[in-house]
Amino acid sequence: MSKKKPIVTNAMRMLQAEKIGFETIEYEAEEVGENFGVHISELTGIPCEQSFKTLVARGKEIMVACIPVDEELDLKKLAKASGNKKVELIHVKELLGLTGYIRGGVSPIGMKKKYPTYIHQSCRNFDKIAVSAGICGATLLMNPDDLLRVIEAEMYDIIKDK
Repeated sequence: MSKKKPIVTNAMRMLQAEKIGFETIEYEAEEVGENFGVHISELTGIPCEQSFKTLVARGKEIMVACIPVDEELDLKKLAKASGNKKVELIHVKELLGLTGYIRGGVSPIGMKKKYPTYIHQSCRNFDKIAVSAGICGATLLMNPDDLLRVIEAEMYDIIKDK
């Protein structure tokens, strides 16, 4: 009987190199669709407000936003936080070339380039938050302060008001 090989991604290698602790939670990846992050939250048992999705946007430059999976990014707030007049999400076709990751597996850690990154301030409400491991089928659970430090992110209110 063959043992399943553990998943190892660029994001994990980067965290290991920086000696940052994390837990890997694997799940059965399904087709990426609407509310994919909420579905992953249900599969992993990590509450939506503690599970962060990674979005890539463009203003004067490419930038990254991490927000809870059940929230919607406020592009005006992101523009203000990043010092832009206007920002827009990039097209999904551009993801792999810009980040090295595919839709549903975009991690804020270990992208091809280091982009300015903005994380919703609610990350500080938890001892650990979940972000993509860089592949569909794995999530990283880690301390938000460690995440902020390793990707040199800034915290802002960047979600739409309900």
